[in-house]
Amino acid sequence: MTTLPTARLLESLDADFHRLHDLAANPGSLTVKVPTCPEWTVADLVDHVATVYLHKVETMRLGAFPKDWPPQRDPEPPAAYLLRAHSALAEEFAARSPEEQTMTWFEPDQSVGFWIRRMTYETLIHRVDGELAVGVQPAPIPEDVAVDGVHEVLTTHLAYASEAWPEDFEGALPSAGETVLLQAGDTAWLITLADRVAITPAEPGVPADVTLVGDPAAVLLWVWRRADSGTLTEQGRGEVAAKLREFLRLTTQ
Repeated sequence: MTTLPTARLLESLDADFHRLHDLAANPGSLTVKVPTCPEWTVADLVDHVATVYLHKVETMRLGAFPKDWPPQRDPEPPAAYLLRAHSALAEEFAARSPEEQTMTWFEPDQSVGFWIRRMTYETLIHRVDGELAVGVQPAPIPEDVAVDGVHEVLTTHLAYASEAWPEDFEGALPSAGETVLLQAGDTAWLITLADRVAITPAEPGVPADVTLVGDPAAVLLWVWRRADSGTLTEQGRGEVAAKLREFLRLTTQ
């Protein structure tokens, strides 16, 4: 379901892992609070990413979600834990084809390829979190990666979650069928906010209650709530954009 080749996703994952690892290797960064994840320090952020990696490794090995997770482990520095977990994840991906079947939480795609894509964006967003926490300019996000990342969050998180787990939207659904045209560079999606969220590819400029336009990296960070609305150009009903933002909050926590 990705718009990118597997090799491109793995290349992105590896680059963002190394950026996050560099942050984790700086002892002065580890106690810094992460503004985009207020309950975490950088050490907590790194621990989370490493634990997620190992959870996917065990899921692929078992063909099922592991029980009694996370396991007990001996204390180790965050950078060492992240490196160990990433090495295990990379080895598991290398040993399997993207088409191989495995358990995922996204019913339409029960494949290793789903986890390759999901871990790519898990890593990208959290390395941005780490960079924002320590006050460095986040590394650029390539346009092709950003466009695919927007498509991933809209389809596998927002639209699917509204159908599979409507209770997570805490009464926000049903909605009145408002529409949002979200445009990242030359790629656009029409988002319909009804009793379920519907996502359809669209041509830039199609009519909608509100249109949000930005470069792909800015749109990706906006849908993950790592950038405020001022980073996008907005035309139309601002309250509909705010409603979409709230729906994204409920499904990307």
